[in-house]
Amino acid sequence: MSFLPVMNLLADGTHGITQAPIPFWQWISTLVVVSLLFVGQIGVAYTTRTGVIARGTTKEAIRQPLYLLLLFIGAVLLLVNTFLPFFSLGEDIKMLKDCGLATILICGLLLAIWTSSTTIANEIEGKTAMTLLSKPITRRQFVIGKFLGILQAVQFLVIPLILIFCFLIFYKVGYDAKESGKEIPTWIENGLPNKERMGEVLQVLPGFLLMFLEISVLTAVSVAISTRAPMIVNMVTCLAVFVVGHLTPIMVQAGVLKIEIVDFMGRLIATVLPNLEYFNMSAAVATGQLIPPIYLLTAFSYSVVYGGAAILLSFILFEDRDLA
Repeated sequence: MSFLPVMNLLADGTHGITQAPIPFWQWISTLVVVSLLFVGQIGVAYTTRTGVIARGTTKEAIRQPLYLLLLFIGAVLLLVNTFLPFFSLGEDIKMLKDCGLATILICGLLLAIWTSSTTIANEIEGKTAMTLLSKPITRRQFVIGKFLGILQAVQFLVIPLILIFCFLIFYKVGYDAKESGKEIPTWIENGLPNKERMGEVLQVLPGFLLMFLEISVLTAVSVAISTRAPMIVNMVTCLAVFVVGHLTPIMVQAGVLKIEIVDFMGRLIATVLPNLEYFNMSAAVATGQLIPPIYLLTAFSYSVVYGGAAILLSFILFEDRDLA
């Protein structure tokens, strides 16, 4: 399947969900890509000068009070949503998945944007960046190191929340069965986790990758803004990009922008800003379908292209920034 037809599939609002058997090679290729990314990240962090900046940024991010605050608030919200009745006519698990993914996404975004502001904008304004760049570290290594360090800090935040969320989904299946008077599925079946419980967990796993890809794109945008703007401007701009990136593509595809100039501006904004709807799996959650790996690989390609463009923009903005 070529790249363009898949992008058209992504844009039609169905998010590539499917009931047909998924080719085994797609699962293997997805696993290989994720493994290579993880190994490459470890290699960069511990074998390059960029990795020195990345490790320092990660340590700084997880030491700040916001990290523990977001971890606590995220875990509490996930726990509350598990026992909160949604009055969804038997679809509480789907509501839990949707709310849980949104909770983890927002927590990750807040940490990423806050960290990019404090570690880049504040260091530039406080002249700390000038001290770092006086060593054998280039400005490009500084920017890439900050970007990778922020993503690593986000991983340290979202991975515990993901583990908690998966356990709560596993538990929620039995909890809902008990509340509705149905037969409660066992935890273990023939030495393995119960298929019904585990099936609900597996269905939401692709959403974690899409969520992280969305965070990485917005982190790249935030890093680019941080090279020139202070914290408040960065956070407001990233919030606007988040809202418009989810809303504008839907309005353009639905054809609700009837006025020609408005439609043109909407299409221009949808082209320049990231189309964050590519990373939204609400449709898959609502229908209980599994997102195929080819969709994940294509969404990954989109995030690499757009994130790379944002990092290149940050190189341009930071290259002639006066640090003295």
